[in-house]
Amino acid sequence: MTHPEDGGGRVAIVMNGSPLFTGDAGSGESEIRRWILENDWLETIVALPEQLFYNTGIATYIWILSNHKTVERKGTVQLLDATSFWKPMRKSLGNKRREMSEEDLKHATTEYRDFKASEHSKIFASTDFGYRKITVERPLRLNFQASEERIERVKEQSAFINLAISKKKDKKEKTKEEKEGQKEQEAILTALKNLPKSLFKDRSLFEVEFNKLDLSVSAPIKKAIFTALSEQDETAEICRDKNGDPEPDPDLRDTENVPLDEEIKTFFDREVAPHVPDAWINTNVRDEKNGEVGKVGYEINFNRYFYEYKPPRDLKEIEAEIKTLEKEIMDMLKEVTE
Repeated sequence: MTHPEDGGGRVAIVMNGSPLFTGDAGSGESEIRRWILENDWLETIVALPEQLFYNTGIATYIWILSNHKTVERKGTVQLLDATSFWKPMRKSLGNKRREMSEEDLKHATTEYRDFKASEHSKIFASTDFGYRKITVERPLRLNFQASEERIERVKEQSAFINLAISKKKDKKEKTKEEKEGQKEQEAILTALKNLPKSLFKDRSLFEVEFNKLDLSVSAPIKKAIFTALSEQDETAEICRDKNGDPEPDPDLRDTENVPLDEEIKTFFDREVAPHVPDAWINTNVRDEKNGEVGKVGYEINFNRYFYEYKPPRDLKEIEAEIKTLEKEIMDMLKEVTE
């Protein structure tokens, strides 16, 4: 496209449906859509009929881009549904079974030029396709117990296994280090058996009992032990960090897409908080471009904007059709067996 000062330019690109929505917020695909929309270069997307091309029957779209929009088109995007503008070909050519007549082309062109909302044309603000993907956290709740079963799970932890694995090349040093590691493993397992067998629903109270063992272990080993001796429990107390803040549970982590024109807190209070009161927004997940909370993404779900509800067929009609098909099958089977 030429520069605006040189008169601007317009291009039309034929693509399949993937560029409309492929890629999550922050991905390359989404960032390309963001770049086009935030620069206000997307003028119109035309959905073409299926089975229009020789080598494919999939849905195709024409993206019309311009860096010199007319005044009325600035800040907007037109979606034009021309999927019904076709007639069948007299003779198919591979996957090409349909074609657009002169009348169909004129219809589509008129809808484009009129730039008005209609059955086949819808006008949106460029920002309507944008959203902010926020990360929603929920607190980690664990119970702890030094049962035989859970102590056995300590042996499966990578950090614990690595105690008895040496990376030294010298054979003697390697053997010596591994034996020392095995002794440390045995000492840990023996010490854990001295813990109370009761179920703890508060990690801080369990940690008090663990510290009484006076085990000199590294942070990774302690984490491995606590992981093995714990299980998720919705009735347990919230696990908190050294600052007293709730720790997030990775298994309960979720995301929400907030429209760009809506405040994140307003959306959260309406859509999330009533269902999970203990949830919060992870403010550390931010957009690389503007540094604000949540990653900005853009997608154009064409079918959503032109969706028309069609009620299911009456059950009696379906039942009658099934009976008709059953009769036809039985008749064909009789012909084969006779």
